[in-house]
This record gives sequence, C-alpha cells and structure tokens, in this order.
Amino acid sequence: MRVGVIGVGAMGKNHLRVYSEMRGVRDIYAFDMDKKATQEIHDPEVIVSPSLENLLDNVDAVSICVPTAYHYEVAVRVAEAGVHCLIEKPMTLTANEGAELVTSLHNADVIVGVGFVERFNPIVDEIARISRHPHFIEFRRHNPTSARVTDSTVIQDLMIHDIDILFNVLLKEQAYHLYSVGDAHVCKALVTTNGTYAELSASRKACKKVRSIYVELEDCTIEGDFMSQEVYTYRKGGRFGLEGGRYSQESVIEKVLVNKNEPLKVELRTFLDCVRKRKPFPIPPQQALRSQMICEDIGRQIA
Repeated sequence: MRVGVIGVGAMGKNHLRVYSEMRGVRDIYAFDMDKKATQEIHDPEVIVSPSLENLLDNVDAVSICVPTAYHYEVAVRVAEAGVHCLIEKPMTLTANEGAELVTSLHNADVIVGVGFVERFNPIVDEIARISRHPHFIEFRRHNPTSARVTDSTVIQDLMIHDIDILFNVLLKEQAYHLYSVGDAHVCKALVTTNGTYAELSASRKACKKVRSIYVELEDCTIEGDFMSQEVYTYRKGGRFGLEGGRYSQESVIEKVLVNKNEPLKVELRTFLDCVRKRKPFPIPPQQALRSQMICEDIGRQIA
C-alpha cells in the first residue's frame, strides 16, 4: 500500500516513522507547505512531494497532521481525490466546522477516521472489560507547557482524549450534565450521567506529567496509568477492624495483565487494515464530532 503524511511537524514525523516500520507499506510520501519541515526528513524511504496534488496522485491513504485550522480544507480535498484518510484529533477547529465536514464526507466513497491515539492504549480495553456500572470515574491528564501546541485550549489538546474514552467507551454515549471551571491552560470538568459521576482534569501548567484513570465499582477499585500501561484492581478483603487504635482493612491487590504496545502503531495498523478491508475505522467522524461538541460545552462554561 502507498501511504502519505500531510503535515510533517512533530506528530507528522511520528506518523512517518511508524509507517516506515510497517509491513505492507510500499511507498511513503510526505508533503508540507513549510519546505523547511520537509528538509528535516532524513529517512531515505520517504518521498517528498512538491505539491498536495502530487501526493494525492500517488497514494492510497494518508494521515492528515496539519494544524487543526486546516483539517477541514485538507480533509475535503483528500476525500474528493478518492484517498482514504486519518485526521489527527481534534477533527476540526470548531464543532460547526466538524458538522459541515461530516456532511461533506457523508457520500464520499473513502474510509475516514479520526486519530484519538489514546483509544488504542491497551489499558483502555482492559478497563472497559472490567468496568460495569461504575459509580465514579476520574481522569487526570497533566502536562508541562508545550511549545508545539498554539491553536487549541487544554480541553481540545489534552482533555479531549479522556472525553472520547469516557463517552465512547466507558459510558457509551449516554446523556450527561456538565459543570466545569478553569481557563485555556488548566481545566476541571464534573460529569453526571445515569448514576455515574466522572471528573476530568487537564493542565498544561504541571511540573509533573500525569496520565491516569481511577474507577470505583461496587466490588473493586481500578487504577490505570496510560504512560506505564499498567492497571491494578483493589478488592475488599475479609478482615477489617481496629488495631492499636487505628482502623485497618485488608485489601486484595491484583495487577491486570496488559499487552503493552505503542498506541500510534496500533492506530495506524488499524487504519490501514480498515482501508484494505473497506470497513469503518473504530473512531468515525461522527464520534469525533460529539467529543468536539462536549469540548465546546466545557469551554463555554469557563469562558
């Protein structure tokens, strides 16, 4: 299969690296309006295209990794050329633009997916398998300031990953009520839905990088770390009481077996497999649009 990457900034270069390591990829093309960015590509297997049209004439599928403001325009041009595409998150700059894109792509005879890479973190499937009717869910996604992100708030940049997992995996698109506080760089949101309470926090001001999830169920508590890809469950033991004037309780701690991997590799492998088999990508534009709408709900409350 011939693949391309449109936009070769930090994320685009990661896509190029992963494609170059994948079996079944014959040719890899790259294009960026910034010629300096393409000059920094040192992989001899990557063919730098002189124009977007040239790239689209030579590939079967592409990753769209341009700045978010250009996602709509580029995605429409790619689909019109009959090329399958994976759009990096967020799908578009605004929900209105996202709705227009969903409409534009409705009749396109191509596979279109949106790249929420954290959905392919192996701990997500394991936690979803264990979590049945959770009482409480907490996500924390805190990061030091990044110079590479200049066109989105911390909600669209970081929190959107957890919004996607919460509403499209753990709670399966249930109706919700939402309360939020914060600003463009630090934000906390409280979600209530059908007896489950969820708290999401995201920050670009942290001095410690945190990517975690905490779930309380009737019979156990789950802790997961997205970076180490480790999951632990805690269950109540049979002994509890007072010892030396202090309350004590025996807990049973289990480490869940997780097959660790690089989520981006799984995401791109899944994308190309969907293209080969002509089946929908697990995260279609409609799901990405809902996540974008929830981001804007949170943003309006902190504005």
